[in-house]
Amino acid sequence: MNAAQKATRNSARTPLLITAGVVIIAIVAGAVWWFASRADSASAENPVGAGTAAAGSAVTGEVRGPAGAPSERADGLPAETAMGVNELKVRDLAAVRAYYEDAIGLSILEERAGEALLGLAKTPLIRLTESKEPLPKPDDAGLYHTAILYPDEATLAQTLLRVAEQAPASFQGSADHRVSQAFYFGDPEGNGLELYVDRPEEEWTWVDGQVVMGSDALDPNEFITTHLGGEALGTAAMGHVHLKVGDLDEAREFYADTLGFDVVSEADGALFYSAGGYHHHLATNTWMSSGAGPRSTDVGLGSVSITLPDAASVDAVAERARAAGVAVDAVAGGIFVADPWGNLVRVVV
Repeated sequence: MNAAQKATRNSARTPLLITAGVVIIAIVAGAVWWFASRADSASAENPVGAGTAAAGSAVTGEVRGPAGAPSERADGLPAETAMGVNELKVRDLAAVRAYYEDAIGLSILEERAGEALLGLAKTPLIRLTESKEPLPKPDDAGLYHTAILYPDEATLAQTLLRVAEQAPASFQGSADHRVSQAFYFGDPEGNGLELYVDRPEEEWTWVDGQVVMGSDALDPNEFITTHLGGEALGTAAMGHVHLKVGDLDEAREFYADTLGFDVVSEADGALFYSAGGYHHHLATNTWMSSGAGPRSTDVGLGSVSITLPDAASVDAVAERARAAGVAVDAVAGGIFVADPWGNLVRVVV
């Protein structure tokens, strides 16, 4: 990642005021608000090394498609690993809930005093829990962004159009990461949000077990107009979660060695982890938080959820955690563990 890209992403926690750049055009479906595309598209995921290999270039050890991904290992997470509900602790529950409902288009699946579970097509994605603690500082460890994965470009285009109409100022940037096409936003309390669609797995390139990603320009206007009106499934899943941490070596020890993820890409100040050959289920970076100690507040990230196929897989994570001196707490269907900065991880069946 070059200095300009790092500076762009480091400033992306403050919502970009793009109202002046939004224009209205007429299409068959009606009026569309277009996002203003930044020339220096925001990049959250721009690996170095294998990650910066030019698309289509000949690199030693290069494999196109799933065959190049790391093999499942005995001391690692199973191939069926997936991400579950991401919990956010928020101060203004009504405002944040309205953003995810009105702008992102999620529905309330469950609700009780001080808490709301939101999802799409009955799939739970984000749990909002009210907290009176202060907002986190920009250089605190914690959430970088929650990333919602859409099944097709048409569903994502519909969602982007909705955000453009309801909350255009929340747009922070976009990038083509070669494995995916991603659009970045910030909710009313500064929690990062990525909305993305994967490119076909057969097009992903792996070099010596690491996936090639990048940060090429991606015009939101063109994406919307190209894909709007296509066949849309109207569903979504939790694709990955990106965290801010204080030290990458400690992060690797916790997320790779203890939890059992594979490190599938290494960037300037970031590590990307996956199981089962996905491009990444989780990432950690120190772009804003290098040297950070334990979190100063529980507002922001409440917990990350990792779902495993069976109880034996959860037990194996618990055993590795205890062997590493990490406290393990039992919860319904699994365990809670905390990384060195107090980011809570829920591992469940």
